Amino acid sequence: MFKKLFGKGKEVNKDSVIYAPITGEFVKIEDIPDPVFAQKMMGEGFGVNPTEGEVVSPIDGKVDNVFPTKHAIGLKADNGLELLVHIGLDTVQLDGKGFEVLVESGDTVSVGDSLLRFDLDYIKENAKSVISPIIITNSDNTSALNVADVNAITKGETKIVDVTMN
Repeated sequence: MFKKLFGKGKEVNKDSVIYAPITGEFVKIEDIPDPVFAQKMMGEGFGVNPTEGEVVSPIDGKVDNVFPTKHAIGLKADNGLELLVHIGLDTVQLDGKGFEVLVESGDTVSVGDSLLRFDLDYIKENAKSVISPIIITNSDNTSALNVADVNAITKGETKIVDVTMN
């Protein structure tokens, strides 16, 4: 209300595109081998079976949270879209080993900016799975969500989800 009164309100675009944050093979959310993700308990999204160990930003926004164990990063777009990029399954138990974070909480990022690197072979050997969930953690605040039907995806290039925030 105050933004409208004082003329500083810039209309925020409610539409977002989520790009592939990791190069690899697209995995439907229902096929992620973890019930918390597959049953959408954390929100809508998709998975990636990585073929390389670099994560780039799938949206324009800010780094909202870098987990101390380096296995996941939370991002937030200007329109309120919240995204969790989670590398592998049960990787929290690796306690940061095999991960190199390249950003900090509060950093502004654009699609394609490097966020973190991970040792793909190490994670394959030491975690439940390398399949990496990408979750819209506030998907209950979306009015439209369309996940593309794709196979091979390229980080920072392949459009995966069109989403409209409420």
